Amino acid sequence: MIPSPTVTRSARASPGGLDAARTLAFVQRRWEEGVIPALVEYVGIPAKSPLFDPEWRAHGHLDRAVALVEGWCRARPVDGLRVEVARLRGRTPVILMEVPGQAGDTVLLYGHLDKQPEMTGWAEGLGPWVPVRRGDRLYGRGAADDGYAAFAALTAIEALAIERALHARALILIEAGEESGSPDLPAYVDALAPRLGTPGLIVCLDSGCGNYEQLWATTSLRGIVGGVLTVEVLTEGVHSGASGIVPSSFRILRRLLSRLEDEGTGEIRPREFHVEIPSERQEQARAAAGVLGDEIWSRLPLVAGMRPAHEDPAELLLDRSWRPALAITGAAGLPPPGDAGNVLRPRTSLKLSLRLPPTADAGLAARRLKEILEAEPPYGARVTFTPETPGGGWNAPAMSPWLLESVTRASTAYFGQPVMFMGEGGSIPFMSMLGTRFPRAQFLVTGVLGPESNAHGPNEFLHLPTGARLTACVAQVLADHHRATGG
Repeated sequence: MIPSPTVTRSARASPGGLDAARTLAFVQRRWEEGVIPALVEYVGIPAKSPLFDPEWRAHGHLDRAVALVEGWCRARPVDGLRVEVARLRGRTPVILMEVPGQAGDTVLLYGHLDKQPEMTGWAEGLGPWVPVRRGDRLYGRGAADDGYAAFAALTAIEALAIERALHARALILIEAGEESGSPDLPAYVDALAPRLGTPGLIVCLDSGCGNYEQLWATTSLRGIVGGVLTVEVLTEGVHSGASGIVPSSFRILRRLLSRLEDEGTGEIRPREFHVEIPSERQEQARAAAGVLGDEIWSRLPLVAGMRPAHEDPAELLLDRSWRPALAITGAAGLPPPGDAGNVLRPRTSLKLSLRLPPTADAGLAARRLKEILEAEPPYGARVTFTPETPGGGWNAPAMSPWLLESVTRASTAYFGQPVMFMGEGGSIPFMSMLGTRFPRAQFLVTGVLGPESNAHGPNEFLHLPTGARLTACVAQVLADHHRATGG
């Protein structure tokens, strides 16, 4: 069973009309009896995002995942619940759920059900499509990132009904292309605009947490510019005896990357990729670093003897949330070592992932990156950078007093610890679009991707007690939202 934290007497009854002990007990029971079995089935579906499965229509895995979530949600005993699957021609489907409310405002809850690819390195007995529960952890691809979202969002609303607590009209939007950069979502937001209205509160369940002991609210998300950098030096491979005459394509790549990154420090050289970090974000990073300390890096799967980039935990948090950083995520033109003969290879390609500060202009950054890498190719080599669609970052608006009070109350009631705030190093393309489209909305961006959960990598898992407690926190926020908006 999912264990329950201690609920203090002062936290039992909230101004939002919820009894914390009863609410948590219901949510934990619903998770154990309904949510976890559904997630086990969901993990077994290789519902890779279209970027990683171009034949997704023929394979049918995304449609299977959609059908699973749709069926489970339709069976919930929630009065007035309406569940539909929207399908625009040539695009991945979207699930839209609507629950009538008792106020004029609207709450939008967001998640996705598409998954990252398999990745290698899974431990013995584990695999991306093999659901395995070990204690508090459910292993397998996608449960934490973030297949749990649909089940948690609807369970939170069901908890309100059980407690007879009022809430605003609630919409739950679950997409199937987030891991591909949400290319289809703008079209759906336009098509569904009359239904969506103007939400006063947006809850996103696709983010992370610094630990599993308290509620974490995400204050910012980085943008991203990705693409493939290719250097060609020959029309075909030749004997490596020609080395010294023809420069290696790999060496030229190293020179080009040095235009972008200081290989000694990891700092991104061009200043146009940097922004001034807001003072409140620096203060929040220091506060989070005070709670997490060395756990920021010590719980990562570092090899023996490996050290983090900085000793200061606060600087590490700012590096992962507000400073640009480069990662090489793929390569082509390099044979496996066992197949590598003494050949000077004709070309090398690298997949670049440049994370951008939340407030940086991603479109401008993509154009500038291409200019930097392709200008004046060393030795006259053929250099091309093919960018992917850039993704903008997001910086959360200031929380209204009611929301700040609500998340504080929720974390104390259901985790027994105060709420914490932290910027995330990843991207959620939908948030940038929503922030622009609904500039007056309040946002709660949170999630279950905590220490060792390893989203996108091997041994990904969902920490089940955190999933249940977070569900209860969402219920609390929805109840408080109704009260604050005059319902």
